[in-house]
Amino acid sequence: MPNLKYIFRLAVLFVAMSLLATDAVWAQGEERTKQDFELGRATEILANLMREYHTNYVDEVDADRLLKSAVDGLVGATDPYSEYLSEESMAEFEMLTTGKYGGVGSLIRKRGDYVVFAQPYKGTPSDEAGVKIGDKILAIEGEDMRGVATDVISSRLKGDPGTEVRVTIERNIEGSVDTLKLKRRRISIPSVPYAGYVAPGIGYIVHNDFIEGSYDEVRRALERLTKEDSLRGLILDYRSNGGGLMQEAVDIASLFVPYGERIVSIMGRDSSSLHHYDTRYRPLAEELPIVILVSGSSASASEILAGAMQDADRGVIMGQRTYGKGLVQGTRPLGYGTYLKYTTAKYYIPSGRCIQAVNYSKRRSDGSVESVPDSLISEFKTRGGRKVYDGGGIVPDVRIEPQYVSRFALTLYAMGYMEDWADGYMRRNHEREIDVRRFSITDEDYADFCRFIEEKDVPYESETRHQLKALERAADNDRYNDRLKDVLKELDELVKDDKMSNMETYRPEIIEALNGEIVLRYAYSEGVQEYAAVRDSSVLRAAELLQDTAEYRRILREQHLPMH
Repeated sequence: MPNLKYIFRLAVLFVAMSLLATDAVWAQGEERTKQDFELGRATEILANLMREYHTNYVDEVDADRLLKSAVDGLVGATDPYSEYLSEESMAEFEMLTTGKYGGVGSLIRKRGDYVVFAQPYKGTPSDEAGVKIGDKILAIEGEDMRGVATDVISSRLKGDPGTEVRVTIERNIEGSVDTLKLKRRRISIPSVPYAGYVAPGIGYIVHNDFIEGSYDEVRRALERLTKEDSLRGLILDYRSNGGGLMQEAVDIASLFVPYGERIVSIMGRDSSSLHHYDTRYRPLAEELPIVILVSGSSASASEILAGAMQDADRGVIMGQRTYGKGLVQGTRPLGYGTYLKYTTAKYYIPSGRCIQAVNYSKRRSDGSVESVPDSLISEFKTRGGRKVYDGGGIVPDVRIEPQYVSRFALTLYAMGYMEDWADGYMRRNHEREIDVRRFSITDEDYADFCRFIEEKDVPYESETRHQLKALERAADNDRYNDRLKDVLKELDELVKDDKMSNMETYRPEIIEALNGEIVLRYAYSEGVQEYAAVRDSSVLRAAELLQDTAEYRRILREQHLPMH
């Protein structure tokens, strides 16, 4: 005979569980109804507010401007990666994701009253028409361009592929005036600006972004390196690569890891949105030793690739801790040609780490955000058992201190003085040939640049001089001026911060920058990358590690990573 007491208890338990489930569903429904009401209320208030401003504000207000301000405020309250894309801004957004636009294929910059060509891309309409860096744009379609802003001229040069634009230029080298008919084309900005060898058997690929076709470019670069020489090690340079399309990172990883390997997973508000991304191509270099260079501005897709390779113990990460962007953005149409780009999920690399460094959902009372505290950082393991951590960014296996360029050298560049002098150098030396890897200006050339700068205004003050002035003010306020007068005077004399003294203090890095400008004029951006690669201390250190097989293997087999 059945145990009636047992059956009764089961029935009571079943009823209780049913009631709990019903309560949970009811609670969820009630919460959803509340959220829907709050959304409807907020939407109605916003519409009423805009209507009032548009109808009754003391001055006439443009509805589109009101909308833009309201939307900017709304997306700004979430995270810095969400944005409203107007119909006009969609063309720029397309260029950022595809690296393509319709135009003549050159960067431009302002110089005096006119705009000049700053960098014609190799093989583009401007390059094929013989345009050189420094050529001045006098007119477009017969209209004088004197005093016209750079962005206006940029929009005049861009257009639908196949259309023509007449540009009158003054040649930098010959000084002659020519009118060119440039047929616009679909311009594709290279994702891989350089690939070559930096040491015997050690290849080097610079990868700038993750746009449509990046995988194909990296694959072609790898195939070319393999054909050129016996490739025994590879350096992938992702320093300052701000990321882009996640799928491109997954596909590039497939060049080096087995088919079907997990690279990244993304998840939104709950586990129902979990989606995995595995490699979908057969590898080309599954056993090839790899070093990946990263920096503090390597972000998003760069971190996916570097993190997945680290989790698989597939390559050594070298450089500085990466940025820590673990948020995924998607786009949704809003009507009338507008879109919303907003964060829909977080991504997780194979060990389970989320490398997002900042929690934008929890802000301080002043609106600021903070990084993940140590108490919330968790430990994970690579495939081989090495310790790694979440909490923001990818911690490199080999740390290298970042190299900083002085603000004085950056000021000279920002003012356009280096480019202007390099244009003059080309007028005097355009017939010579240079060895990209060994080129450098002479002492006489640098003396000429110093004379050129002597006549220029350079709005620069060193941090030391700035702090010394602050000390002088503090001493005066605290009535210490008399006692410190002699000391401060001595310090003032020691800090040689005048323009020409700085030209000597920062001479080596100024020469490097000038060399790059001149190489660019002879050998395009590829030449600049090649020139820099053979001098870059991080690249050389990566090459040394790849040549030290025992140390390379020790790092991937034994070396745990610190929390920070």
